[in-house]
This record gives sequence, structure tokens and C-alpha cells, in this order.
Amino acid sequence: MTQTTAKTSPVTIGLDVGDRNTHACVLDASRAVVARFSFATTGSQLTHALRGFPSARLVIEAGSQSPWMSRHLREQGFAVHVADPRRVQLLAQDPRKTDRRDAETLARMEAGMPELLGAVHHRGLQAQADLAIVRARDLVVRMRTKAIQCIRGMSKAFGVRLPNASSKVFTKRAIEELPVELKPAIEPLLAQIDQLSETIRNYERRMDDVVHERYAAEVALLRQVSGVGRITATAFVLTLETPDRFETSRQVGSWLGLCPRSQASGDADPRLPISKAGDGALRRLLVQCAQYILGPFGGRQESDLRNFGLALVARGGRAAKRKAVTAVARKLAVLLHSLWKHKSTYEPLRQTACRPRRVALKA
Repeated sequence: MTQTTAKTSPVTIGLDVGDRNTHACVLDASRAVVARFSFATTGSQLTHALRGFPSARLVIEAGSQSPWMSRHLREQGFAVHVADPRRVQLLAQDPRKTDRRDAETLARMEAGMPELLGAVHHRGLQAQADLAIVRARDLVVRMRTKAIQCIRGMSKAFGVRLPNASSKVFTKRAIEELPVELKPAIEPLLAQIDQLSETIRNYERRMDDVVHERYAAEVALLRQVSGVGRITATAFVLTLETPDRFETSRQVGSWLGLCPRSQASGDADPRLPISKAGDGALRRLLVQCAQYILGPFGGRQESDLRNFGLALVARGGRAAKRKAVTAVARKLAVLLHSLWKHKSTYEPLRQTACRPRRVALKA
């Protein structure tokens, strides 16, 4: 939501932010354009360009530049609204699109009905820096996975099927099975995989230090749930930053894009896939946790989450297992937020224990 300041200004400024240049459009209280200008997208130029409009309301779209820019502007005393770019795209489709027009459209929407723009929450500087460690590790893990898949594919062309092995021991197993003709091409890749594995371990050590220094209590709360490891718990805490962002825990599932899209019109209400509108990295981690909970190792601890997912699988139907995994991931996100917000002790079979009581009350 728009941050208010001690002195409210009737001026509204829309900023169309680019990597190199930013275009501004200034509206007065009657929504008339009183100024247009552009400047380089740097902190010093931003301060210099807006010095004549103290305490003005500013609106920018969420993007790669908006985190530092919104912090910088709020420190200067401006009321900043970071708009959801999906809302802006739907409202501002124009066949004659220019940066000047985009800045004016943002300003007019902010001056007229700012609630239509939505609102994007940006993390604090420290949380953003800590989350960068988690994101960097995720990138390196995907690079290693891609390299392993590439090696397996090239080996199959030579009639060799490499044995199943975890990423930690893949290089040792693969070097023993590779054909002689393929070793000149593959051995450098195996060396790169070992280097990537070492980089991943270094990131994990840094992440553990960060958690120990700043987020130990929060991560411990989330790790009560079987199947939720330190990576997922840390990513959840750093991505949300604070549980108070949501009025109810149920909102977290849709915020992460784990709820189905809706496109109802008249009598038609088709069943659509999930929206995937939220943070993709955290959503992927939650899906991995759900797969563990529903898998053979998840049976070590019986829980309402596992029973719920297995009941969905038992119904059968098209892609029953995939849908069950998504549903469990959504309920897991809600559960984690609730544990964090209320600082609760996790009860794996809470709903199961309450069911006999409900039946007795009905009888």
C-alpha cells in the first residue's frame, strides 16, 4: 500500500523506469499534466530530478530496479506505491505505447483509483541480501543438474546407460562407465560438476551462518514439519520476510501461485491449472517437499498432510498424483505460515485427533 508521510502533497508523479533512463509525468490536484522529464536511472539523478516535488505521491511498476528505488525514495520522504505490473498491463494496453505515455498512465491511475494498481511488497535490504544466497545456490544446483543430464544423454548415444547415483557421487560412478571415445569430451564436464558441488557446499555453509545469526527461531518453527529442510525453511522465511504481510494463512497459497486460475463467464467455469503467479523458486521447493511427504520416506511420520494427499491420489483420475502434490504443497504453505505467525508447536495428526470429537458431538 502507499506509504503516507507527515506532509501530504497534492502532486502525483508516475515513473516509467528503464535500465538506463526513467521517464516522469507530474500531475497536479486536478490531474492536469504540469511537467514531463526524463533522467538517468541512478540514485543521484533520481534525487536531483525530484527535488522540486517534496512529499509527492510516486508510483512505479515492480521490476528489477524497483526494490532499491522504492527504498531510496521513501528515505527522501516520498509516498511510494509499487504497482503490480500485471494490473498495469491489463489497464494500460495502448497501440501507441511510449515511455512518456506509460509514465502518464501510471500517474493518472495513481491519482484516480490507486487500488486498481495492486501493491507489491519489497523486502528490506538485509533480507534481500540474505535471500540472494539462497537464490544463487538454487541457480548452481540447476546448472549441476543440467550438466548431469547432458552427460547421461551423450552416453546413451554410445550405448552406455550410466548407473543411478546421487549428485554427490555421480562423477565417480560415471568415470568408471564412460566409453574411451567419450572421455575427452566428458571428463572436463565431470570436473566442472565437482566444482559446482563445492560451490553449493560453500553457499550452504554461508546460509547456515546467516540462519544462525538472524533467523534461527523462525527456521526452527518451520522445520518441525517432516519433509521441510533447512533450505525450504530459510527460503520461506526470507521470501515472505514477515508473517504479518497476510491477514490469513490461506492467502499464502494463492500468493505463491498454488491455487487454480479462474476464468468464469456466464455458465462456463472451466477447471484451469494453477496460476503460478508467485515466487517460482519457493513454489518449486514446496512442491519438492510435497513429493517427499507423499513418497516412501514420508511414511516414516504419519500426518494429516500425507493422509490428505494419499486420499486425493486414491480417487484416481487424470494426473491424480500431480494434482495431489500441488494440493499438498498449497496446504504446506498455509501450515508453515500459521506455525510461524502463531509460533505454534506442530501437531502432525491434529485434524485426525479432532475428528472423533466432532463425530461424538454430532451424535
